Amino acid sequence: MLQIRRARPADAAALQELYLCHLTQSPPEQPGTLGQWQGLLERVSARPDYFLLVGEEGGRVVSSVTLVLVENLTHGMRPYALIENVVTHRDFRGKGHASALLQEATRLAREAGCYKIMLLTGSKQESTLRFYEQNGFRRGEKTGFLKRL
Repeated sequence: MLQIRRARPADAAALQELYLCHLTQSPPEQPGTLGQWQGLLERVSARPDYFLLVGEEGGRVVSSVTLVLVENLTHGMRPYALIENVVTHRDFRGKGHASALLQEATRLAREAGCYKIMLLTGSKQESTLRFYEQNGFRRGEKTGFLKRL
């Protein structure tokens, strides 16, 4: 059974494996040290507007989603949310883990009064795009742009 919770510094090695081996076909060349990952996890876990959620199965971190809440001056000063880094270990895909994490992220955003959640994916695979649609996200409503720095 999947247990969902916020990530802790002790999850750094498991998250390294997820992000570097299961998130993308081309992992970053300079992923950082385990100590750097632990330090970043410590900093973000202290932020009330940053949710790095993990899904554990049998005590093992097998899935993750990042949710960030952003203060906003429009839409009645309601915040909006960003979702990034939706990933599940290949051996655990198809079991609903990412959907459960997206549902929890949606609950947290709704609880914070957000008026929308934005999510970008680099995937062009129709199955991935349908997955997000099945989880309540609509494509084609807005146009996304990306500027790499």
